[in-house]
This record gives sequence, structure tokens and C-alpha cells, in this order.
Amino acid sequence: MLFVTSCRSVKLLEDDQVLVTKVKLDGIEPRFEEAASEYIQKEIRPNSPINLFIYNFANGQDGHYRTSDIRNVGEAPSILDSSLVEISRSQIERFLFTKGYFNATVDDSIAIKKQKAHVVFQVDQGDPFYIENLTTQIEDQRLDSFYHRFRDTVKLLSPGMRYDSDSLVIVREHLYNLGRRIGYYDFVRQYIRFEVDSNKAGNFVDLKLIIDNPENKTEHTVYRIDSSFVEITTSADSTIADPAVDTLRRGMHYTDHSKKFRPQPIGRYIFLKKGNIYNIDSENLTYDRLYELNAFKSIKVNFEKSDSTRLNAFYELVPLKRMANRIEGEYTFNSGRSGFNIGNTYTNRNLFGGAEQLELKAQFGVLFDSELDGHLLDRVFNRDLQLGATLTVPRLLVPFSIPVIGRNGMPRTIFSSNWQIFDQKDTYSNRYFINSISYAWNETKYKLHQVTPILLEYRVGRLAPDFKEQLDREGYRLYIETNDRAYFGLGSQYAYTYNSVRLNTLEDFIYFRGTLDLSGNSLSLLGSLVNFDKNESGEKTLFGVPFLQYTKVETDFRYYKHFGGEKQLVFRLNPGIAVPYGNNQDFLIFEKNFYGGGMNGIRAWQARTLGPGGYNRSVLPDSLRLNLRNLDQLGEIKLEANIEYRFKILNNFWGAKLKGATFIDAGNIWRLRDNGVNPEGQFKWNSFVDQIAIGGGFGFRFDLDYFVFRLDVAAKIRDPQFVGSDRWVINKLFDNKDFRDRYYETNFPDKYNFIQYNFGIGMPF
Repeated sequence: MLFVTSCRSVKLLEDDQVLVTKVKLDGIEPRFEEAASEYIQKEIRPNSPINLFIYNFANGQDGHYRTSDIRNVGEAPSILDSSLVEISRSQIERFLFTKGYFNATVDDSIAIKKQKAHVVFQVDQGDPFYIENLTTQIEDQRLDSFYHRFRDTVKLLSPGMRYDSDSLVIVREHLYNLGRRIGYYDFVRQYIRFEVDSNKAGNFVDLKLIIDNPENKTEHTVYRIDSSFVEITTSADSTIADPAVDTLRRGMHYTDHSKKFRPQPIGRYIFLKKGNIYNIDSENLTYDRLYELNAFKSIKVNFEKSDSTRLNAFYELVPLKRMANRIEGEYTFNSGRSGFNIGNTYTNRNLFGGAEQLELKAQFGVLFDSELDGHLLDRVFNRDLQLGATLTVPRLLVPFSIPVIGRNGMPRTIFSSNWQIFDQKDTYSNRYFINSISYAWNETKYKLHQVTPILLEYRVGRLAPDFKEQLDREGYRLYIETNDRAYFGLGSQYAYTYNSVRLNTLEDFIYFRGTLDLSGNSLSLLGSLVNFDKNESGEKTLFGVPFLQYTKVETDFRYYKHFGGEKQLVFRLNPGIAVPYGNNQDFLIFEKNFYGGGMNGIRAWQARTLGPGGYNRSVLPDSLRLNLRNLDQLGEIKLEANIEYRFKILNNFWGAKLKGATFIDAGNIWRLRDNGVNPEGQFKWNSFVDQIAIGGGFGFRFDLDYFVFRLDVAAKIRDPQFVGSDRWVINKLFDNKDFRDRYYETNFPDKYNFIQYNFGIGMPF
């Protein structure tokens, strides 16, 4: 209260000045309130308390505001100005008029007390006007025919609708694009107008759509493409001597001053060919695909008339730097552990002259544990080295002829190879090698398919001898079998994504992503024809290593609901199941299991610290609990649900939009069968609901347009590792010392954290 009072301080104002602390709209429908509020002049909108406090702190001097050397921080006070109140009142009236409320009136009143003003705009909307008759006058018969087909598919105007000038603007824009879509290169918006007749009985208007012809013409001219001229310049000089020159089919002429690009990959994604009717959609599509090649920083397309009905197209492309290098780093800390990750990414954007992109990545991370004894290097808990290479080709490389399918999105063939070296102190080491070939293409603008016909994996995991002996002695043989082994995998994957292009929009839509991962079936079939060797466990081996056989399915279903402005509600359901069978039916390897928690999942838990089921790590011997951390909380079944409400807080917060979110996360992971080492971890229909974990919290999103920084603070509400009413740990949040001490005694060295902080880039989903 003290802080807010200081923010609202009027002590620095002159005697004749009044601070506007409240502005209210009364009598207006809720659906129009936010839009109408935008017509209130910014200078009389109430200040943000924080920003006003900052301004007052920086610009106060001797009990008054500075008159010189004013510091541009925070937000200057909103001083009452009756002329701005009148302008706002008039603008709100005009806004309501555009929404069909022709008789709307707005009155204003101002209440002043102790140099603080409350401004109220009293709205009397009256009854809206509706469209009674809609007629057209389109002189161009071809355009008239296209309009009536367009009108039947896009019902933006029809008799009985409330009059809304915004709808007229939208219709005008649609019709402008329609004309430019059917060859009318000279078509402009000024040809389209509306006549509104409100001199009728009752609250009705007649609306007439008029589309004029060019002066002294009976129709609009249809233009076709003649020749196309593609010129790739250089940043320094676009007219260097002896450029690469070529002529492709269908009148396309190619000049490359950089001498680094082949013409065919560029020509493949230019969709206006010789003889085609001019179409603005094809022009925009060409822009989109050429930018998606990620090889050009500037693309300009100009058209010049070669005669009365033909256009020459000129494409000027300025390449990006061919090679780039990016270094990234981060520092992590939590629960007595800290560490760093550092990575380097080298990119070649045009490896073979066809906008192929090569990425070489290297990342190294170290995690230190403060509870370990010794010098700094003795406290290294784990270290992780990852190397990877990815080559992306902007087309589908298949051994048969296929048509160009780039209209709905850039098709890609992706060759990938990754290698990981991971070591955990006195516990575990892992060497993981994976290679794949993938194809990605868009069936429509909203439907994306990705097929990985070949996924080749090789992994060698080894437990430290002393740790392995201890596991065996304590009866945890399963961890030995799943982690102390080598395996070979040959499989395929498929992913289908719907509506990913809408994820950054504010509208109502459904998003879906489903993935299917299969491994070992072809080898199993081959094994029925060829006698593979078997190891001591009875598993068939290839090159002396057993091969994997499993099926894994995961789906991500979301519903986005828009409430106007930047308010949005998101529902998400994320189930998955992985089933081992055949050659290794007794267990699923570590890397293919699901885990709970993390910044994009159930945010009140760290990644790999939730579940499975009602499993509590207190059942582990103290000597194993540290070394098995992040290895024992896995499962073959996953069920997760999230609800998140998103809203805007400030338009400008240190150069970014500040947005907020409140959320509830729920779910868990489970084992398919009782493995003997995760008590209460098996999925059972009669108990899984009681084992659902629940967390909730709030977050801030700092939106810089090109990316979003995110900070989420989440609290545990219900923790399934406990029994009965003790699962509702939220009851212990504000009186938790005894609870945390008891937990530390039974689960040493694990500490119980009620609150989890998550910092990341991008939205959680």
C-alpha cells in the first residue's frame, strides 16, 4: 500500500494540475470496451504505478518536477486536460458509429479530489443498424463472376448482419486481392467503394458495392508473364565482370554475380512462369519460398510492362553471408548444484550451390555438486559432450521423379548425425551415436508430414564397477540390465503436425502433433529368415550387439481460445506410451523412456524428478540415492495436461512487451509393469488418478517480437510420492520447516523444494 501510494503521489504537481488516476467506460458492451478504450487519448490514461514511481524518483527536485535535464525513464504523469477528454469522447462516439450504432451518444464527467481525477465516459449505444439489402454494381463481367463465387465461400457481408465499417474494409481488401489474383496487375483499391443508404424506416441500411472499371475501358486488363530475369548480386558490387549467366526453360534468364548459386534450385521456387496469368498469390509465394531457403537477406521483385498485356518480372536477390558462427553459453544452478554449458554452431548456408544448409554443432557442459568433497575438479558430478552435423537440402531427394511440392511449404531432406559422450561421477558413462535421414513436406498450409525412413542408433552404456557391484548386491539388477549394455537400433519414425503456423496468432484453433517411433521390426523379420547369434540373455544380436524392438506413440493436443486483445486460454493434453516387445520385451532402454517435470511440462518439478506413479525415493539405500538421481524416475506411460491463461501487462517494459500467464499443470509417468525397484510405480486403472501430480503458478513473458524470454514460478500443489492427505503439499507451503527436515532425513541427500523457477526462451507450448 505504501508503494502504490508513493506511485500515485501528487506532491510534485503544481497547484493547478490534476493527476488522472482512473478512467472508466460505462454503458458499453463488453465486446467493444477494449477497442473503444484505445480511442482514449494516451496522455490522460492512468499511469502504470511502477513507471510513474520511476519517473517521479528520477525527475523530482525540490518538491517539483524538473523543468530541464528531464530524465527519460519511467512514465510522465497523466495530467488532466479537458480538451483531451473531449477529443476522447468524440472519438469513442465515432468508433461506435463505425460499429453500426449511428445514434450512439457519449457524455463525460470528471470527479476531482485532492488533485486526483476520475474520468467517466457514459455511453448510450442505442440500437444498432442492420443491413437490409445488399446489391452490387460490378461493370467487369469477369470480375463479377469471380466475386459471386468468392461471396459464396467467404460470407463477410449478407443481409441481416449488423453494419460494421471494419467488415467493409476487410471486404475491400479481399476484393483487391481477388482482382490481383486473376491477372489484374493494374487493379487498385480505389476502384472499390460502398454506398450506404440509412434513410429507411427502422434501424436498417441498404448497402451497395460498386467496383469501377478503368477510365474509358469496359473491363480490366489481364496481364500474363513474359520473361523473368533473376539477378543475384553481391553486397559490395552487383556489376562485377564476367558473372555466371544461364537461361532456363520458360523464359527465365539467370545472372549470378556471386558465382556461388546454381540456377535450378532458385528457379524451382519461382512460381510465376512465362505464360502464367499474373497472380499476387504466386508473387507472395515466391517471396516466401526464396526467404525460406535461408540464403538471401534481401529479395525484391519488380514488374515492367513489355507490351499492353504482358509483364517482365525482375528478381533481385542479395545473399546472406555464406558462413556464420555462433557461440552460446548458460549457467545453471539449483539445490546445491551449479554448472555451465557452452556451445558453438557453425553454419554454411550454401554448401553445394543449391541453398543447402550445413550445421556443425559442439556443446560441452559440466555440473558441479557442492556437497561432494575435494577440490573443484573433484566436485564434478557429470560432464556432457555433444557433437552433431546436420545437412538440410531444400527439396525431397528420392530415387524417382516427383513434382515440385513447394506451394504449401518448403520441402526438405535432412541428413543428421549426432554423437554424445556423457559421464557421471563414480556411476555411469554413455556413448551414443545416432544417424538419420528425414523428409519433411506440407500437404497443405496447415498440415506438415515428417518421415524418417532410416534411423540408425548405436549406444554403449557402462556402469562404474563399484557402483554396478553395489546395485547387484542391493537387488537393483534392472538398472544394470538397462544401463550397463550396448545396443543397436534400426527403425523409422513418422510425425504429423496440424496448425503449427497458427501458434503465434491470437485466434481460436486446435493444434495437434502425433509421433510414431518404430524400431527393430525389419530386423526381427530378417531374423526369422537368417539365424542371428544370441547373447546370454537370449536376445538376437547383430555385429555382436542386441537390437532394439519397440513401438512408441506420443500425441500433443491443444485448444487455443482467444478472448480479445492479447488474452488467450490454452488447454493441452499430452499422453504417450512406449511398448518394448520381441527382442527386448522385458524393458525399454533409458533413452526411449518418458520422464516427468521440466520447464515445458509439469513446471513445479525439475526434469526427471517426478514419478513414476507414487514412487518415493526413500525406499532406496542412502548410498544409492545420489548416484541413481535422474536414472530411476522414468516410465513407459505418460499423461500430462496443462491449462494456461495468457494476458498482456505492459506494452513497453524496457523495450519489450511484458506479458503474464497463470497456469495449472497435472500428470505423471508410470511403468507398464511392476519392475520391483519402483514401488507404486506401475500404471493401474484403479489407482492412477490418485497418483496425478498437480502444480500451479504464474509467469512473465518478455516479448521482443523475434523471440520471447520466459520466467515461470511454479509451486507443488499435490505430490503423489506421499500417501493420502499428505499428497496435498500445498497445505505445508507456509509452514514447511519440519516437513522439509523430515524429508531430508528420509531422502538424503534430496531436498524438498516447494517452489521451482524455470527460465527459458520461447513459450512452453
